[in-house]
This record gives sequence, structure tokens and C-alpha cells, in this order.
Amino acid sequence: MYGFSRFYKYPVPLLLLSLWLVAVFLLSDQPVHSQHAAISNKEKYQSTLLAKRIMPSTLTENVRKTVLENGLTILTKEVHTAPVVTVQVWYKVGSRNEEPGVNGIAHQLEHMMFKGTLNRPIQFGRLFSALGSDSNAFTSYDQTAYYGTVERNKLKALLMLEADRMQNSQIEPEHLASEKRVVISELQGYENSPEYRLNRAVMQAVFPNHAYGLPVGGTKADVEKFEVEQVQKYYRNFYSPDNAVLVIVGDFKTANTLEIVKEVFGKLPRRQGAGVISPSLNTQHSTLNTQHGLNAPLTALSTQHSTLSTPIILREPGAGRLLQVVYPLPNVNQPDVPALDVMDYILTEGRNSRLYQVLVESGLASELTASVTSLRESGWYEVLVTAGSKQDLKKIDSVLSSAIANLAEKGVTLEEVERAKTQLTADVILSNRDITSQGMQLGNDETTAGDYRYTDRYLAAVRLVKPTDIVAVINKYLTKGARKVGFFEPTQKRITEISDKPDSAQTTENFSPGAPVLPSEVAKYLPPVDLATDAIAQVLPQQFKFTNGLRLLLLPDHSTPTVTLSGYIQAGKEFDPDEKAGLAAFVADNLLNGTKSKDVLTIAKALAERGASLDFEAYREGVRIEGDSLALDLPIILEILADVVKNSTFPAKELELYRQQTLTDLQLELDEPSEVARRIFVQSIYPKKHPLHTFPTEESLQKIQRQDVIDFKAKHYRPDTTVLALVGDFDLDKVRSLIQNDFGNWEVSGQAPTLKYPTVPMPEKIVSVNPVLSGKAQAVTYMGYTAINRYDPRFHAALVLNQILGGDTLSSRLGAEVRDRQGLSYGIYSSFQAGKNTGTFLIEMQTSPEDSSKAIASTRQMLQQIHQQGVTPLEVETAKRTLISNYNVSLANPEELTHRILMNEVYGLDKVELHSFTDKIQQVTLTQVNQAARELLHPDQIVVVTAGPSMLAEKSIR
Repeated sequence: MYGFSRFYKYPVPLLLLSLWLVAVFLLSDQPVHSQHAAISNKEKYQSTLLAKRIMPSTLTENVRKTVLENGLTILTKEVHTAPVVTVQVWYKVGSRNEEPGVNGIAHQLEHMMFKGTLNRPIQFGRLFSALGSDSNAFTSYDQTAYYGTVERNKLKALLMLEADRMQNSQIEPEHLASEKRVVISELQGYENSPEYRLNRAVMQAVFPNHAYGLPVGGTKADVEKFEVEQVQKYYRNFYSPDNAVLVIVGDFKTANTLEIVKEVFGKLPRRQGAGVISPSLNTQHSTLNTQHGLNAPLTALSTQHSTLSTPIILREPGAGRLLQVVYPLPNVNQPDVPALDVMDYILTEGRNSRLYQVLVESGLASELTASVTSLRESGWYEVLVTAGSKQDLKKIDSVLSSAIANLAEKGVTLEEVERAKTQLTADVILSNRDITSQGMQLGNDETTAGDYRYTDRYLAAVRLVKPTDIVAVINKYLTKGARKVGFFEPTQKRITEISDKPDSAQTTENFSPGAPVLPSEVAKYLPPVDLATDAIAQVLPQQFKFTNGLRLLLLPDHSTPTVTLSGYIQAGKEFDPDEKAGLAAFVADNLLNGTKSKDVLTIAKALAERGASLDFEAYREGVRIEGDSLALDLPIILEILADVVKNSTFPAKELELYRQQTLTDLQLELDEPSEVARRIFVQSIYPKKHPLHTFPTEESLQKIQRQDVIDFKAKHYRPDTTVLALVGDFDLDKVRSLIQNDFGNWEVSGQAPTLKYPTVPMPEKIVSVNPVLSGKAQAVTYMGYTAINRYDPRFHAALVLNQILGGDTLSSRLGAEVRDRQGLSYGIYSSFQAGKNTGTFLIEMQTSPEDSSKAIASTRQMLQQIHQQGVTPLEVETAKRTLISNYNVSLANPEELTHRILMNEVYGLDKVELHSFTDKIQQVTLTQVNQAARELLHPDQIVVVTAGPSMLAEKSIR
């Protein structure tokens, strides 16, 4: 993978671009200079209060920096909140260092670093999986990083593996050929996105003579030409201890660990010419990076930015109109960076932000995202706007420019600045709760800013930002002459050939999957490790049930001054009426838009002033509640949560705005192969009238009325179907009392609505569907059928089976064959999605269109092989060890811990399941796994949906 999302204002996944909701807030007419003179003392007081309130200590106070004789920089930070540790190796090289004609070679080398070494000629993903390490890697502009998080007794093993591939990686022609196909498949996935293609064109215009204007991942044309000697030379030049930073964070003793590091890494030699910076690239390559860079850059390239009098216009297949604006900025260590980040929050963060008010609230835009990227040699500010239905991009651009000009002319208020500073600082604290993120922060700061203490200095500077500083950086950097603008104008509708009754066809290809890598081979190359896992403290949440039926689970954790909230309400999409699909989401997404006592802006402001978050999202089997805050602000989160679930009013104006945004979102979703494949896959498995069959359509969204929303809320939002779980820095009795006060008067009436899920038979044969999306570069395939629910006695055996089959894209049977050996897919995974009422077995893969049929056939053959022959005892033991280790590591992350506590209660499991889960996995036998393989894998009764380019119509699964 490539790219790295900055910590301070994270994009909301899922895996995709976020939709930030906004409402009107009148712009101040008071000039900033007159405000500042009147309130300077108040400003000083508030900044001091902010510092005391959420920065009780620095993020790096117990970090130790050590440099070995061979130049390796080591950053260690002891965190003893859980028996886990993260090991990360950051190389000071990225796409910034590439030579002309080899754009993407850093990214290609990152992939090759998993192919094995002279000492361990085996896919490293299998070794990491056998250790139970949550491992991955990424390439960015200024660095390439490899990271793994494991139980503490695996620390030395991880260090040995990283040292081995720092010096001994083998880059062979056969491996390079297959991995080039994988990288090209990855790039084709990015090419599917209009945002990617637009950003590529704009960034090339912003940086015409520098590698920052080229895509981090590279281009297909360059990747196809890579030779073994080129990649080997790049490896020799840049992968050495004196060009690397080793970060270790977690439960270890520094002195002992440093001795191990010296033993393992100290013998590695410096390399002649390591870290030499290649000359700047020319501009012949054009591909953009959709990921935002790290918040840590170094020098300006202002002389390279030419002025374009007209916008770049892309007229290509797509679904929505897009506007991208990019302003060049200075490098990370330039003193204006903190003010620029505060400016960004004022402009775009939350419902009260300036650009959201004038663009989204007005209906001109359905979505707005923005970020400041700060790198070693330069930076940029980018704004991406998705136009509302039938809205003109030129008008949107004009309104955006006017809003920025108005802010520069009239200034910002002290209230806006302080709120932005609080949000920004709280985001840093909240994003550093788990040890992997803490390691990322250190590695990023050391490699990009040149100082692991950068974030501490940065936050100190943020606290000093004044309203006049915001005006100054806008006038300095956000000028019309400096910016580059891009328009994306879709030329046609994308989806064709989608049928309610998919064609059926039997595959005839016969690709031999080959012999799987024996687990004994993996064990042979695994570094020595004490396989006895550390005992996890058996701390269990306290359970409470109120008279109205509300269930509460509380687990105090004083390791950080934060609180994580996770909740569930039985009001999901399964209750959507067929003719009004989307109604459950209408309710969940509009709860925060106003109550009987507070309007939308009051609610948004109360959260923003504290840097807290509270979100609702409707899923099939419920509504998920997610929130986090600093510990002192928990009462505010609970008060708002109680108010909106009891007293939301759903203002008509906000509902209509949401409808228009949702209609635009629907158009965009139906332009994404993954979304199209998922929708048709589910509807091909579950028949009409089944609770899982219904998906929103333009017609169904238009039918939803305000009274429908009010009625659905009254019927389904009930305390007796609500569960709340909290983990964090709080007093148990005080929080219980708060929730009693806030939720105790939430009344319940009658019985909760229920649904009966009909039994769905397996498909009688292979069912294949090939929806065509013109202009796409990559195909996405979903394969599967109905499967077990959470209560099935085979559940734990199915988890072990799945880990062997496709639980990991590098170490599983499917990953080893389809991705690693044949190079047919960038990613391939399988899963048993076991819900309360039903379950689905699913395999997902991304491929080049010409490789789809072969990848599908190979996947089916692997299913057939395991179905008939079963798996081996060593595979079962390795899979069990991996699942147990990964589970223990996950409990060290407060968000994952809170969610597991919540869902155990939702599923009606005993609270001891939190810790007995690993025992149940350990007790799974080979016989049980092979029985599950015979009963749950059906390669000849499977639905296969492949969404992608039109050539699939000619090469469909026949």
C-alpha cells in the first residue's frame, strides 16, 4: 500500500471519502484587528486553560533516542498498559527520491520486501502471521515504513525479521514479475476513482518539476518497465541502518531491549551512498496520490508553482461533478504550519465551519473534504468538493473563493480559533491512545520533520495561534494566483447490464493451485520465540440494567485521559420498508440535527468546543453509536446522546438537505465497482422480501417523508433495545449515576419490534453476474453464499478454517496462491460474516479485468481442495495461534476493546466471553475444522459477482 493519513484530522473510512455535515453559522462582520485588541487577556487565559486541560504532559516525555555506531536511530517508549509491543522500521526514502522513468519504484520495493531473504526464502507475511503480528507497510512521499504489533514475548522475533530484510532481501526476476502484476492491479484500483484522476492532474500542475507532483504508487507504464537491477540498486542505496529509524513502543524494559537491538541490528554495516537524494523528476508521468500526507514537512518549492489562468478540466466517465483546489504551502518546519492547520479546522471541520456553511448547507455541495499536507521539502492545502445535484462547478468555485476572501477581509473570531485549537489538540491526544499510533507519530516526526519531538513543539505552537495569524496565512498562501483548480465533469452514466435475474454459468477453466506452502516450512524460518503467550489481565466490564431496559457496560481504564463510547440500538436497515429503503439511515444520520431544546448548531458547537465526537450509523442489524472525548468531557457526550435519542425533532430543512446529499452519494456509490458488486451479490443471495435484500434507490429515497422518519424513530429507538459500553478514565459510580440521570426517564412502551428471517437455500449451481461499469480500470469480485450465524456451534471452528483459507492476504491459502504465486490480485480475503439472525460467507478480491476469470477459477479450485482434502494439523495450530495473538493485540486498542464488549452483550454472550474467546479458539480441533470445511465450503454452489470494465462482458465467467 502507499500513502499515510495524517493524525490530526483523520479521514473517515470506510474505507472511503467522508461526508462532513454542516449547518449555517453567520459570518462575523467585525474586523479581526479590533477584536484582538479587546480580548488579548482573555485569549491568553483561554490558551493557558486549554494547555492545562488537555495537555497534562508531553507525548514524548518518556521517549529515549539512541543512535548505534552504524547510524541506526532507535526511538523507544515504554507503555505498560497491555502486554503488547509495536516494532516499526522507517526508511528515510519515498517517492520524493525517485529517478526519472522509475516513478513508483519505492512502492514496488516495499512490495518486494515481503518476498523473502537469503536466510528466509519465504513470504514474510506468513512469518508475521505465524507470530500473530498485526503487520503491514506503506510508502509515502518522504518515507517507507514497515510495522508490526505483537504480544511482548514476540519482540525479539520481530526485530530479527526486520534486521534480516534490511540487509538480505532477495529480489528475484520471478518474484518481481508477479509482484509487478499485483502493483498494477493496485494502481488500477486507484484509477477507478475520479477523485484520484483529478488530483493527479492538479498535483502535476502544482509541482511540475518535483516528485511531489507524481503519484506515490507510480504509474502502470513505469511499473511495467522495472528491471530487477533497478530495484536491487534502489534497495542497496536506501535500505541501510544509517538511513533508518527503528521505533519500539509498548510493554518492555528499555535497557534490556536496547541490548537486544544492538545484538540484532548492530552488526549491520553502513552502506556507501545510503540516503543519497536523487534528482528531481520531470513531469512526463501523471498519476495522483489520493491519500493525504503526514503532518510533518520541511522546505518550500514556491518557485516551481506556475500560474494557470483556467482550471484543468477532465471530461471522463464518472458519476459526480468534482472541484479540486490546491494551494502550495511551506515545509513542515516552517513556523506558519500550526496556523495553517488551525485555519483548516476553521474552514472545514464540522457543521460550524465556514466553507461547510456556504457550500454544503446551501446545497451547492454534497460533500467537502480538506487537509493541510506538510512534507520535508514543501506542502499543500487541498480542498475537494463534490457538487450537489445539477450544481455548476464554476459557481461553487466562485463561492469558495469569496468565502476565503471574506474571511481574510473580516477576520475570524477568537471563539472560532479557540474551538479549532481545542479540536486539533484533542484529535492528537485521541489518536495516540494505542501503541501502534504512538509509534507512527514518533516515526513520522523523526523521518519527515527530523525530530521525534516535533508534535510536542507543534502543539505548543498551536496553543499560541491568534486570530490575526489566521488572516496572515490566508493572505500569504491562499491567493488566487498561487492556487491550481481542477474540474471533473462526468461524461456518461456508468452502470449497464445489471439484472435482477442473473445468468448462471459453469466455469470451465482449470488452473492448478499448486501445492500450498507447508506450515513446517514456515516454522523452520520463524525466529525463536516463547510460544507461551502472556497472561492478559482478566479485567471484565461491570454490567448494569436500568428499569427501562437500558443495558450498560463500564470498564475503567486510567492509562490515558480519554473515554471511548460504543453503543447499539436495534433500529437497523433490516427494518426498512421495501418501498422506502434508506429510512433507517435517514433517522440515524439526522439525530444530531436538532432536539426540542437545542438546534443543530448548538449541538455541533458543544461537541466541537471540546474536540469530542459523537456519530450514529445504521447497519443491517442495528444502529452503531460511536463517540470519544477527553475524560473531563464525558458528561457532555452523555448529555447530548441522551437528548438526541429521546428528543430529536428532525427539522424539515435538514431532512431535505440530507435527502439531496444522499441522492448524490447514491450516484457516486453506483460508480464504484466494489459497491455495485456488493449490492448485486447480496441481492443475488437473499430474495425479495428478505430483510437483507433491500437497498436504497433514488425512488425509495424520494418517497421518505418527515413523518416516516418521526414514526420510525418513535417505534424503534427504545431503551430496552439499547446497549452502551464505555472504556476509559472515569469513576464507575459517577458514570453510572450520570447515565441514570440522563437516560432514566427514557420511557418504553409495548414490545420491541421483531423480524423473522426466512431460511434461504444455497444456490443450486454457480451463479455469475457481470455488471459493467464503463471506464473503470480494475475489477472487483464478490463470491459466496449464505452461511452460519453467531450462535452456530461451528462458529469458532469456522474462524480457524477461514484464517487458513483467506484470513490474511499474504499468509492464507488464497493469498499464497492467487496473490503471491500467480500475482492475480492486489488483495484477496475471505470471511464468515456471522450476525444475530443470519450469516454470509464471502470472498472479495480486486483484479485486473483480464485476470478476473483466472483468479475466480483458482479460488474455486482452492475451495474444492480444502472442501475435499481438508487442512493439516500444523495449519490449524498456526491459525489458532494467529487468531489468539491478534485478539490479544486488539484488546490493547480502546476502540476495538469497547466494540468487543458491546457486541458480546448485543449477541447475548456472557461477559466472560471477552477473555474466554481465546480458550474457545484454543480448544478447536483438526477434526472440527475439517468438518466445517466439508459443511461450509461449497465451490459448486456459489454466487460470483464481478463488477468492472466492459471487457468483462467479453470475458465473463463461462
